[in-house]
Amino acid sequence: MPSTKLDLLVHSTHEAGWKVGGIGAVLDGLLSQPAYNQSVKRTILVGSFHQHDALEHERLYAPRNGFKVRFSSFDHVFDVSASVRRALAQVELSYHVHVLYGTRKFGAYEHEIILVDPSAVDLQSLANFKYYLWQQSGVNSFNYEWSSEYDWYMRAAEPCFAALQAVVGARAAKRRAVLIAHDWLGLPLAFSARQHQPAAYRLVYYAHEVSAARGLVEWHPGHDTRFYNTMNRAREFGLALEDVFGSQRDSFKHALLMAADGFDSFFAVSDLTMDELRFLSPAFSQRPLALVYNGIPGSAITTRDKQMSKTRLRAYANTLLEFKPTWVFTHVTRLIPSKSLWRDLRVMEQLDRLLRARGESAVLLTLATSSPAGKRSEDVLRWEAEYGWPLHHRADNGDLVSFEVDYYNAIEQFNRTARASKIVLINQFGWGRERCGMRMPKTMEFADLRHGSDLEFGQSIYEPFGIGQLEPLATGALCCVSNVCGCLGFLKQVNGLNAPNVVVADYVTLPAEWGTFDLHSLLNLAQRQRDEIEMRQAAIVAQKIIKRLPHTSAARKSLLEQGLTLSQQMSWQVVVEQGLLPALQKLFD
Repeated sequence: MPSTKLDLLVHSTHEAGWKVGGIGAVLDGLLSQPAYNQSVKRTILVGSFHQHDALEHERLYAPRNGFKVRFSSFDHVFDVSASVRRALAQVELSYHVHVLYGTRKFGAYEHEIILVDPSAVDLQSLANFKYYLWQQSGVNSFNYEWSSEYDWYMRAAEPCFAALQAVVGARAAKRRAVLIAHDWLGLPLAFSARQHQPAAYRLVYYAHEVSAARGLVEWHPGHDTRFYNTMNRAREFGLALEDVFGSQRDSFKHALLMAADGFDSFFAVSDLTMDELRFLSPAFSQRPLALVYNGIPGSAITTRDKQMSKTRLRAYANTLLEFKPTWVFTHVTRLIPSKSLWRDLRVMEQLDRLLRARGESAVLLTLATSSPAGKRSEDVLRWEAEYGWPLHHRADNGDLVSFEVDYYNAIEQFNRTARASKIVLINQFGWGRERCGMRMPKTMEFADLRHGSDLEFGQSIYEPFGIGQLEPLATGALCCVSNVCGCLGFLKQVNGLNAPNVVVADYVTLPAEWGTFDLHSLLNLAQRQRDEIEMRQAAIVAQKIIKRLPHTSAARKSLLEQGLTLSQQMSWQVVVEQGLLPALQKLFD
């Protein structure tokens, strides 16, 4: 662990104000650790917000978010020094923005938050910033004017940096200060810092994914099978991503990342993400890179706790399906292409036959939605009464949206033919009666979904790390992941790949009897080949699962103990002490 403290660590992120997804989970994990707070004197999270968005306002001020406002001219709150009040007021006046400044709880600690609403930002300052970015880095914003998302974060960059400097003062160059840009959304602020005070901050890009790689995986029918085989072969010949897959500059996410030339370091969330960064260009392969994994939550529970949670899940399944399953499987995720939920069905098809032969049964509860905020509770209650949501769904009333439609159609087909198992889609954000209907047990909590699960699926085609896949590890569940999940690197580091708790599905390795593929053939791997590999793997994975499901109290206890040990070895404390802090220290060595 570094012996010298950092004076200031700035996190530039769209999840500065409240947790939305993966980066929010990372911030919760890192910023709540004692080791982090002992080594970083001051932390400030900087991002944007919509002043008049009721949902954002609700999330920001929700008691569980732990936010306390200290400066808001809109709300007439000025709990800051006179100099900071004047400086923030000047930012608002100069840039035509609203600034919100306060603190937010992360575990036992409070950290500062700066949020800027750039809806009415001064257009001349925006034009000047875009010109700087084009002149210095070749990013032509004219090509991306179609994107409201790009425009929003570009609008926020300059006033966000001005607000940051208003809070920290102008002498940052004399401090040990670091600014971390979390994914592409954090980059505009970092570029503004580089423009106005190039010596003030060590600049770091924290890659929670590589957008070009994600796009190439998601939108080609060969998916991960095609991309990773091609990438590995291309790197053997010293070829970069655009040499093989063509220009990616139509994507502003890719263009902004390539403009991060000259940053002091790049953090990668996994070994696979690091490989993807190195594959981007010859220049990237020479840049300083550091592994900073995600951590796995690992609270200890007893076998009795697990059984109580499983009992509630089985009771819920019985209410919906009129049978109490022997096993409860789960998949908690976002319903997007990268999560490849069709692979769950392929494994379930194999498991159904095996379970029936043993006189056992199972239910797969898939808690997944394409709507980030989920469905309105009043709608869910009405759908439940009208047609039996979530066992049944409709696509003409706001129930099923986007990718949920195809997934539910596949579930219906599975449920019509399966004899020992069923799948239920709970397309909602949240877990409990208020969010999921009156047929759920009164005492049901989200913890039950983790504690009571016998198996968590997570066979993604693109997964930079995959916290969710391993969350139930500490509660004695089997965790079924694909071999492109970034968490496998961390598991390997702690000798966890061969643990009975972890089932790895390999959808990338090509069958030996197919012979050797040249680069052109790999680039043209199609759905037909991927489908065949997936069917083979589904049978292998199902066999592993059926053998490892615990039938005795001793087996259940063993899985619980081994899972907890693994999760503790992969905790956020370990990530901070062995990953983040050493990487930050190297910036000043």
